[in-house]
Formats: sequence, C-alpha cells, structure tokens
Amino acid sequence: MMRKILSVAGVLALTLTTTPPLQADGMSGAYLAGRHAAVRSDYSEAALYYTRALAQDPSNAELLESAALAYLSLGAVEQALPLARKLEETNQTSQVAHMVITAALAQKEDYTTLLDRDKEAAGVGPWVDGLVKAWAELGTGNMTGAMKRFDELGKEPGMTGFVMYHKALALASVGDYEGAEAIFGSEGAGAAGQTRRGVIAHAEVLAQLDRREDAVLILRAAFGDATDPELAQIITALEGEGPVPYTQARTAREGIAEVFFTFAAVLKSEAAGDYYVLLFSRIARYLEPDHVDALLLTADLLEGLQQYDLAIEVYRSMPADSPAYHAAELGRADALRRSDRLDQAIEVLEQLTRSHGTLPSVQSTLGDLLRAKEDYAGAITAYDRAIELAPKDTPSRWLLYYSRGIAHERSDDGEAAEADFRAALALEPEQPQVLNYLGYSLVEQQRNLDEALDMIERAVAASPTSGYIVDSLGWVFYRLGRYDEAVGQMERAVELIAVDPVVNDHLGDVYWAVGRAREAEFQWRRALSFIDVDDTDTEADPKRIRRKLEVGLDEVLDEEGSPPLKVANEG
Repeated sequence: MMRKILSVAGVLALTLTTTPPLQADGMSGAYLAGRHAAVRSDYSEAALYYTRALAQDPSNAELLESAALAYLSLGAVEQALPLARKLEETNQTSQVAHMVITAALAQKEDYTTLLDRDKEAAGVGPWVDGLVKAWAELGTGNMTGAMKRFDELGKEPGMTGFVMYHKALALASVGDYEGAEAIFGSEGAGAAGQTRRGVIAHAEVLAQLDRREDAVLILRAAFGDATDPELAQIITALEGEGPVPYTQARTAREGIAEVFFTFAAVLKSEAAGDYYVLLFSRIARYLEPDHVDALLLTADLLEGLQQYDLAIEVYRSMPADSPAYHAAELGRADALRRSDRLDQAIEVLEQLTRSHGTLPSVQSTLGDLLRAKEDYAGAITAYDRAIELAPKDTPSRWLLYYSRGIAHERSDDGEAAEADFRAALALEPEQPQVLNYLGYSLVEQQRNLDEALDMIERAVAASPTSGYIVDSLGWVFYRLGRYDEAVGQMERAVELIAVDPVVNDHLGDVYWAVGRAREAEFQWRRALSFIDVDDTDTEADPKRIRRKLEVGLDEVLDEEGSPPLKVANEG
C-alpha cells in the first residue's frame, strides 16, 4: 500500500518536472521570483509572481500549473479553478488540475459531472479517485452503485481497511448504523478505524443503536482517562443520556473531504513529504470547513514548512466554541514562539488559561514558555497548577516534575530542584534526560559523585548518541579525577555536538588535566568561537575561558578558590 500511495506524490512531482522549460523572455523575472518563493514554501509570494508571469503568457502550461499549485497550497481553490480548467481545456495532463476540479465539483455537489469525467484523464491516484467516485455515487442517490464501488476497490491488496472504513461511514451517513457497526465491530475498518476519528465515528454509531455503554467502553479503551474537551463532552453525553448525533461524514461532500483527509494522514504518518500532505489537507478543509482535524493538520504542516504566519491564520480560524479550540490555541502559541514572538505566544496562553485553565497541557505549555523567557517564578506557578490538575496515572507526569525542577534549579533553589528530579525518577526511573540533569547537577555541586556517576552511566546507556549526556559522563570522570577516562568520553561528545561551546570548553579542561596544554588551548578557542553573545542560558563563560588562555586552568582554579586538579599538569 505504501509504495502505491506514494505514487500519488511521485506523480505530482513528475508533473512539475516534465513540462517544457520557460524561455528567457520578458516574464522570466516574475517566473524566477515565483519559483524561488515556491522552493521556500512561500505560497503567497509564489502565487503573486506566477500570476504576474501569466499576465504576459496566459497559455503557458508550466505557469498555469505552478500558479494552480501555489493557490491550492494556500487553500484558495476558487482562484486555482480557472487555471485548472484552462489546463484541461488545452489537453494538458495535470494531476493538480484534476485535484482542483474534483474539489470544485464536490463542493458544488455536482456528482453526475464528477462521475462522467473522462476515465483516461490524469487522476489523483487510483485509490483516491476510486473512493471519491464511490462517494459521488452515493451523492447521486445510487447507494447500490456506491456499495459496488466500495466492494470492488476493497479487493485491492493493502486497501481493504481504508475502503471498509469509508464504506462504514457511507452506511452511517444514510442511517444504516447496523451495517456500519458490522464493519466497525469486526475491526473491518482496519487501521483507519483505530484513529481518533475512527474511534469517535464508531462510538457515535453505537450511540445511534442505543448501545451507549459499549460506546463509552471503546472510548475509554482507546483514550483512557486522558480525555480532552471533545472526548469529555461525548462521554458525558453518553453517560448522562444526552444527545450524541452522528457527526462524521454525514454527506457525500463530507465523505469526499474525509477521503482527502484520510490520505493526508497516511502520507503524513509515512513521512511522504509535507508538501503533498498539505494539498490533500487543504482540499479536505475546503470541502468541509468545520473539519477540525484537517484544520489542525494543515496548520501543523505549515509550521513544519516554517510558514508561521499562514499557520497562525489557520489556527485562528478555529471557532472559540469548538471542543478543539484549546488545541488550536496551543498550536498558535507554538507558531508564535517558533517565529520569535515569545511575548505574543505567552499572551495567547495566558488568555487560554482563562477559558481552559483546568487543562494540564495549557498550564504546562505556559510554564515552558515562561521558563524560556526566564520568568522562573511564573513558570513554577504554572507547573504547580499542571501537576495539581494532571491525573496521577498520566504517563507524562514525570515531565511536569522534570520541567518544574529545571525552573527551580534556574532559580537557584537546588533543594526544590533535586526533590522534583527525584520525583520524576520515581515515576520513570530510567528516564535519560532526568538522570543526566540530576547527575550533572550533583557533579557541579561536587557532591554524591558516585551516585551522579551511576545516574549518568545509566543515561548514556539509554541514550548513547546524545552529545550532552556523553559530555556529562566525561565531566563526572573529570570531577572524580579520572582524567584519562574523561578524555574518550569528551572527545566522543565533541564528535556528536561539534559546535557546542560548553562541550568544547569541557574537552579543553580535560586535555589540560592530562597535560595536553596546546590541545586544551585549541578547544578553549573553539569554545569562544561558538558562544552566542545573545544566549544568556549557556554555561560557557567567555571571560573565564579567556582567562584560562592567559594563565592556564590551574591558575584560574586557584583564583576561584576551587580545589586543584588531582593530577599535576605537565605543561
């Protein structure tokens, strides 16, 4: 299945590379600017420049397709549509044009035209096209034809689960809940039925059959007690005999939207390339604007492409009364943070605590951003609230203690920090990040060094390719006076994170301790070259490193009143 699904992405890519190259003429500047923007995933700029180029050569197939791609990437299907139609009118083979026209026909609910489209025309892919046409049959009222298409397509190796999932949704959309349950209940919907949307659809089907207890059971089995507002709302309604309508793919148009979303999710999980996933998710949302999962996937993809303003725009479109509003706002805060607008991100989260402050994830995320801003007191308060709210059996509860421990440590409250780190280890005894952080802290305090060594060795065993953890092991050997053992670990750490100033500084100290003074000075100079003057969170002190270069490590330790090296430097 994977090889065949990827062929959809491959065909789309092929479309872009098989059209004739543009000639160097008057429109070349706009074309090159559009191409450069497209490479950077700046779809707004790409659409602008390709449209300018088209004004000079309106029949150029490559420009038509490139502009259509840019508009589709923006979710602007209506702007892409005339371009797609022109491509087809001029007999150009274009999967992009087919996607756009398919989406437009489904949006208009013109299923007859959709079914009558030339079978030889380039489609999106056999499984996407097949499912779209099955739903289109349902849209014309031909349920028999729809079921026949689902059944024929389901015979394809590797596709049975996906097709049966859509068949179950189609049956439910016309009120045949018994037929839908026959598929869901037998696990005939395969992996698609085990997704969040699949489990919720199954629960809603059971609710229509007045099997509310069974619906609650499958929700609990899939999600445990870690429910979010949407799940909590459904469970509360089921347990209190409130209305639980069927909401998944209620019409043929919504069913076609689900086809595109299903394949977007598959391509995303298989790391097939965010660009093609974005096209599918944009179409899903165009056909069903209230498709919450398509909205969140689209925004997440745009974040991954570093199109933060576009991602923020999508996140902001989530209605405030949606059960997934908090998820969109958490995403918007993350996009703001990643685009270096930390204060705005914190403002979003502070607003969110007023409406969704009882969600541990909201409080912990606020704590993370306040910690990034070095507001450690505020971070600790947020983590306190998150720990108070999180269920005792939450798998990631250790992370809350670990994060609060870091905030305490940065606040110079070593006792509270150690208590939190040990609380985290009580929940996850072999968690390498916690073992490393606590072990390293003990090393820096020069106490419990044997315990610190044991912790860091366990951390290295759990995460042997982490340069920071390997550095900690070398550093504890150094603190114990086991300098020869420290050398190999520090050299390995520098191999893993070559440009880290702290690790290079540590290697310099270790080289000095074993008498390799020139190599020590080289590493200290490297450390200085890697220090970011704007990074206030680094342990690498440029003044101290320069002093070591002037007088050597022994003299610096003496000036600081620190214990001398256990082995005399041989120079």
